[in-house]
Amino acid sequence: MSETQCCENPPTPSTMSVGIGCVAEIGGLKAYITGPPDAKLAVLLVSDVFGYEAPKLRKLADKVASSGFYVVVPDFFYGDPFVPDNPERPIAVWRQSHGTDKGFEDAIRVVSALRSEGVSAIGAAGFCWGGESSCCLVVVELGKSDHIQAAVLLHPSQVTVKAPIAVLGAEYDKLSPPELLKQFEEILSAKPEVDGYVKIFAGVEHGWTVRYKDEDEAVVKSAEEAHKDMLDWFNKHLK
Repeated sequence: MSETQCCENPPTPSTMSVGIGCVAEIGGLKAYITGPPDAKLAVLLVSDVFGYEAPKLRKLADKVASSGFYVVVPDFFYGDPFVPDNPERPIAVWRQSHGTDKGFEDAIRVVSALRSEGVSAIGAAGFCWGGESSCCLVVVELGKSDHIQAAVLLHPSQVTVKAPIAVLGAEYDKLSPPELLKQFEEILSAKPEVDGYVKIFAGVEHGWTVRYKDEDEAVVKSAEEAHKDMLDWFNKHLK
């Protein structure tokens, strides 16, 4: 099944705290928070199924924060990320407890909390939440209104948004193959009122931006390129 790609290359658990930020509560959720607390521009990173503690995701958050953004990575799974070696709880079963509808509601609370703290513009980036209907769906829903001012989808499945959107996809992605990404590009091209951008990264697979292997230099380079593209998009539309 194509959804199994959502669960491949799980992050290596760390016994040590990763990142220069801290864990705090915002909008009623625990979150990894990094960047200047007095920043007026914020970025919300919506994790993949492996949750907000994934080391590479936190390193990416720190990278975005180094450009002056206040970055929030919420624990949308309430301490219950997907565990691939649990045969009694495959992804389809796990997802029943972690619907994107609830994730969207939680994201609205985080966005509201950021606004109450004086943040004037918010960008959001989404990774795969497992399954064809849920990849980046929280960010897509946020992007349909004025909740956020820019969106980036990494490992995407939908592009119907109001906010400026960058779609960064992989060449080898069963959920969003290049043919689908090209359709996304056509859809966005037909909407001149929405600034849209689609890019296909050659030689990489679904999930590569946060689940790459450090020893694979080509994939690391591609992930870093995607990270730069994401940051450039937020710089363009939030600053």
